[in-house]
Amino acid sequence: MTVVEIIVYAFLAIGVVFNTLGVIGLLRFPDLYTRMHATTKATTFGSIFTSLAVIVYGMYQFYIINDSQYLTLAIHAFLAAACLAFTNAVSAHAIARAAHKSGIKPMLAVVDRLEEAGL
Repeated sequence: MTVVEIIVYAFLAIGVVFNTLGVIGLLRFPDLYTRMHATTKATTFGSIFTSLAVIVYGMYQFYIINDSQYLTLAIHAFLAAACLAFTNAVSAHAIARAAHKSGIKPMLAVVDRLEEAGL
């Protein structure tokens, strides 16, 4: 087993662990806001590490075999990770804002600046 394979397996393991933690957070937390926080943060981190595994594998295979399909694979994985990191944060913010405007309040005691401002 080469060093690159170990790195790829480590990235995949980290990705699987964080995606699993996101699922556990979705199942265990009490309200929409904490569930959304767990799934957004953990699965974004997990998916980025899974994409990093694909990028490292693609770049290594491109270096060894010198076939452009592996370079294309690495570039697509990078673009997917970048889009995922941006869209997860934006969508979580939009969902939380819509839930707050529709009257869904957090179950945990928190300071609600939006309610104080009348928004």
